[in-house]
Amino acid sequence: MANAVGTEIISYPPLPKIDVKPKLWMKPSQGMAVKEFVEEGGSAFFYHNSSHISLSNENFRDVEGAVYTGHPPVRQFKVKITNRNHPITRGVGDFVVTDEQHYVEYDKDQKHVLMRSENEDGLAYSGSMGNQGTSCEAGWAYEYGRGRVCFMAPGHMISALWNPEYEKLQKNAAKWLLRMI
Repeated sequence: MANAVGTEIISYPPLPKIDVKPKLWMKPSQGMAVKEFVEEGGSAFFYHNSSHISLSNENFRDVEGAVYTGHPPVRQFKVKITNRNHPITRGVGDFVVTDEQHYVEYDKDQKHVLMRSENEDGLAYSGSMGNQGTSCEAGWAYEYGRGRVCFMAPGHMISALWNPEYEKLQKNAAKWLLRMI
């Protein structure tokens, strides 16, 4: 068995067989609870794989603003800040990570997009929606009801989460969601 970057996983005694088929776990009532929480003034910070939940939960998708469409193998890509005036992105520069470049079908207004992922080697991604190109929305933030929502796609690998520019984004997002900035 190998992990995401190809390193063989060894375990003694051996690990039980792992079922790699995804399980859609969030119930409709849980998606509605997330929606009501944010509408009533709460905040939600969604990362990376949370967009997979939207495949099976309409209310969750409405709050998060997108649905997961897939990703190529772990590779290097650039995260380009597209809105430098938002409190979350102020003072943050573009950065490069090695991670899963998540692709989504983004549902909300493009004015809320803060950043995009871009494969600078010209490698496109073809998945459930056909060829989605070399670039995709990678982060956004908006008001939802009386609450706030932020999503950031990088984050499969800890090295992406610890990138200094990405750390700034995450800290700024937490402050924005808590209405501290």
